[in-house]
Amino acid sequence: MSKTLAQFQQLVNAEDYLEFFELPYDPQFVNVNRLHILQKFSTLIRAIETNEPDLTETVKLERYQEALVEAYDTFTSSSPLTEKLFKVFKDRPKNVVLLSEIGSE
Repeated sequence: MSKTLAQFQQLVNAEDYLEFFELPYDPQFVNVNRLHILQKFSTLIRAIETNEPDLTETVKLERYQEALVEAYDTFTSSSPLTEKLFKVFKDRPKNVVLLSEIGSE
């Protein structure tokens, strides 16, 4: 059975996407990194839509699958803190001085 964009657009969680593309995954890893994987995947999909707007449905789904693999793999070799995908990791509190900013005399 061929997969369609309509089916893809009905998916809601990380496991659904991974199963849709028939990708192997570690459920415990996904449980811990779910939001980060989905955020990275969303960012990659937006880039595909922006940079390659005229893809056929089949090719688009292939690119989406590649994007999901990349998103998943990103967090097998990096951490959410390193990737800083969410605003909370990017914003620096105004009332904090980092040790690295304190010079030694």
